[in-house]
Amino acid sequence: MIKKLALTSFFLGLSLGAAQTSTSDQTLQNVPAVRVVRPSVQTPNTPANLNASITVRYGPQSGGKPRAVLLLMPGYLGGAGSFDRLARQIVALRPDWAVWAVDRRANLLEPQSTLGTASPSYLAQIVQKGMPPLPAAGLGYMQNWGLDTTLRDWRTAVQEAAQLTPNVFIGGHSLGAALSGLYAAYDFDGQRGYDDVRGLVMLDGFPGLMSGNPVPMREYNGGTNNVIGSVTGRNDLKNTPYVNTFYFGPTLASRAAAQARLAAQHPYATAPAQGFLGWPATNLAAAMTTISQRYARIPFLAVTAGRATNAKETPSLLPRLIGGRDTQSLVGPQDPQQPIGWQLDSSALTNPFDFVRRFWNPLSDATEWYFPWRLVLDVAAARTDTRGTPYENILPVWHSAAVTLPVLGIAASEGVTNENDYRRYASAHLQNLTTHTLKEAAHLDMTFASGDQVARWIVDWLGQNLAR
Repeated sequence: MIKKLALTSFFLGLSLGAAQTSTSDQTLQNVPAVRVVRPSVQTPNTPANLNASITVRYGPQSGGKPRAVLLLMPGYLGGAGSFDRLARQIVALRPDWAVWAVDRRANLLEPQSTLGTASPSYLAQIVQKGMPPLPAAGLGYMQNWGLDTTLRDWRTAVQEAAQLTPNVFIGGHSLGAALSGLYAAYDFDGQRGYDDVRGLVMLDGFPGLMSGNPVPMREYNGGTNNVIGSVTGRNDLKNTPYVNTFYFGPTLASRAAAQARLAAQHPYATAPAQGFLGWPATNLAAAMTTISQRYARIPFLAVTAGRATNAKETPSLLPRLIGGRDTQSLVGPQDPQQPIGWQLDSSALTNPFDFVRRFWNPLSDATEWYFPWRLVLDVAAARTDTRGTPYENILPVWHSAAVTLPVLGIAASEGVTNENDYRRYASAHLQNLTTHTLKEAAHLDMTFASGDQVARWIVDWLGQNLAR
């Protein structure tokens, strides 16, 4: 059964807030977009409506055929909404092209309609307590939502795009970049992934980024550790199917989405008490202090978007130990009679007002509330090639050495990759590599930055690799 949720720029205008937009932002708003859900590969015990391939499609609609389609996969914990600005920038530069941002099937578990219709008072309640998560005991089928399922759901959309144009490209941000490389090397029942597409776009990520050393089968089954911490093993996935840690989980994700909605609607109003800060703060400050590079506890989940005002700060040691630059902790307001506020500084790449407006929109959230541990586990096991490993038959990443596709690698200078990472990867797996670095950029600036430099690099590169 085909489901479509078509939303015009009028509704997007309501979401973004016309009073906050500039001329260039108005152009982005006018880019047509639609959310499309298609039937996809069936996995054991999964409810039929969740066996789905989901894309948010920016660009030509109503039967119009784009000259090129770029399908972008979000990163670890990310949703299609994380590409909302970048996708619109690309299509604004090339209106005859389309960008399809992927939502993984777990996004269908989120009660987004509740958030979309929630009153400010109800949003405040969600900020304080979160929305009750779905019981893990009822989500055991997520143990099958690993690399194979994710890539096949993606391929459903790739094959549909190929019916519109021969110029189909895939890519992604962070873990999504890794998945694009794994897609190219994957064996889909005798068909090679790299034959589906004309090139790969990797945004501050590449295969092997999150996997560290090869994972022995005993750790794959019993549990392991990598750069994000402890990872649930396959033997316990039925009981612990999704990520739920101190830094992310469905309850925290719902709280963040609600705070972002309040910040978008009422940025200067006082944030809910017992929310994200222990002191009175504006909604905008409460939203941004959790994800700004200056204060984020997890450096790879950050944007450069300004700093708190009326705030006392002290160096935050733990984030600095894991890669944070000059990370600070808030310890209270300078003037207890005034709330902590937020200001944009001249060096920030991302506009905080724009960020909170795009973090949740009627088409997609920027996060994936119920992120399956199985996908993390499989990516760690597959790395870049499974030939000759215990995973050869369950994770058929067999064609790495044969991948000759052109690749665009863009690093964030304050993110998680650099151009040499792409070169080392390309030396073993690729032959045609173009690289750039977005200066002064944190990891999430890659898709949320106000400027369109990343979009222009992508447009230039795609233009050079179109079928003639």
